[in-house]
Amino acid sequence: MSSSVPSPETDKSRKYDRQIRLWGDHGQSLLENSQICLVNANALGTEILKGLVLPGIGSFTIIDHNLVTDEDIGCNFFLEPSSLGQSRAKHCTKFLQELNPDVNGESIDDNIDTIIANNPEFFKNFSVVVSCGLNEKSLIKLSNLLWELNIPFMSCQSVGFLGSARIQMKEHCVIETHPDNKHQDLRLEEAFQTLEEHVSNIKLGPKVPWLIILYKNLEVYRKKHDRKIPNTYKEKSELRDIIRSSMTADEENFEEAIRSVNSSFGGGKVNSEVQKILNDSCCINLNKNSSPFWIMARGLKDFIEKDGKGYLPLPGTIPDMTADTSLYINLQNIYRAKAIQDADAVFRRVQQLLKELNKSSDWISEKDVRLFCREAAYISVTRGSKISDEYEKGSKTSMISDELENPDSLISHYVVLRAMERFQTEHGYIPGEVNVETDPARIKSLATRLVNDWGISSQLNDDLFHEICRYGGAEIHSISSFLGGCCAHEIIKLVTRQYKPFDNTIIYDGIKSQSETFKF
Repeated sequence: MSSSVPSPETDKSRKYDRQIRLWGDHGQSLLENSQICLVNANALGTEILKGLVLPGIGSFTIIDHNLVTDEDIGCNFFLEPSSLGQSRAKHCTKFLQELNPDVNGESIDDNIDTIIANNPEFFKNFSVVVSCGLNEKSLIKLSNLLWELNIPFMSCQSVGFLGSARIQMKEHCVIETHPDNKHQDLRLEEAFQTLEEHVSNIKLGPKVPWLIILYKNLEVYRKKHDRKIPNTYKEKSELRDIIRSSMTADEENFEEAIRSVNSSFGGGKVNSEVQKILNDSCCINLNKNSSPFWIMARGLKDFIEKDGKGYLPLPGTIPDMTADTSLYINLQNIYRAKAIQDADAVFRRVQQLLKELNKSSDWISEKDVRLFCREAAYISVTRGSKISDEYEKGSKTSMISDELENPDSLISHYVVLRAMERFQTEHGYIPGEVNVETDPARIKSLATRLVNDWGISSQLNDDLFHEICRYGGAEIHSISSFLGGCCAHEIIKLVTRQYKPFDNTIIYDGIKSQSETFKF
């Protein structure tokens, strides 16, 4: 008897099983269709790609005109002694592809400035572009180009024990933000009709789901308090006492109801972040260029104002409970049916909007709308700023000034790294690479000029300038590996449009094992 051969889909599902549990099949599909461009295959760059190749991006392209040096071999795990003097892009591509044969890799032995000048359209098909260790002049050029093309861009540095990463993106909309503390939307304060009818026919007992126990006892409390919901500790304690008084024995489902008093109210209300999205001009003033996110947001807004009577669509999920299986499943089905009803109402509105915009009715699927409705309480929109504006015009100078007064802040590391990029542009080499004795004074002079241009008079610590020159641009693999993993995580967030990426700069100090985010 011949054994059956698993289909490729089954093999892939098994291969990526653990990560699919994080971002689902739809997230994995987006990842597998992504194309990532890396500029400069240093240790940090290859560690970033490692963290993307292993989970299965579609393809990557490395742009790097440098040849492999002894220093590269010492800190880059994707090079070997035989690579010495050869193309760094080609050899890193070869070894990275060995990690995952499902991922395509390409190398280009060319200078980034040449590609920007002669073939700017080259970048338009990439999902994300990442650069590592670019000098200031090249970084500004690449930033301006990718901003015009609306391609997300991440600029990274790893020098000695210091590291940084900066995300540039015009707008990033996330439906599945996966909040750490997701609030249960049980709609007990404004129960829908089918829930009311279902609960009214059930008598309390040891096998009844705690949600029903809580609802019935909440009604007892509300009759005594003019239909108000308990908010304060004292009021919630009174509700707990009412639940206890309805117990006939030590019953676990009643105890669950008592424990759930703090977390079961307030669901379905529009929080300030979601309200800001619904009031956004992109939501109110749709046009032919509007993305599916904004069209669904408008459908959601119309639903809340009309069908939902001020409430979000019901997500339709309930927590696990100690209860009779049939009673629990019946309750679950009631919530699920209401969620489908709400999502259908939003979908009808979305279909009408697509018709008004002269777009195909299947451009946004019913499945897309149901996911949007399920996650509606936590949707997020992040609007970014251009890196070149940060470099050419200066930004957040008051924040930098305040942070420089804080001895525990890592903002001084940001200033030093910015000065290093300026040094590299003006002198043609990295500080400490040629003259360790005179370079600290030179880079300090550049840093002082930078902060003065920002209108800041704070004094900078000499130790940091001596430290950056002591590194001489060298990478420490453990630092690059840690930072590379962090950057890969953020790129996956950008590609899958799940979880919120940091906004928009992270600085890492490996000596203190301390990281800090800033927004520029």
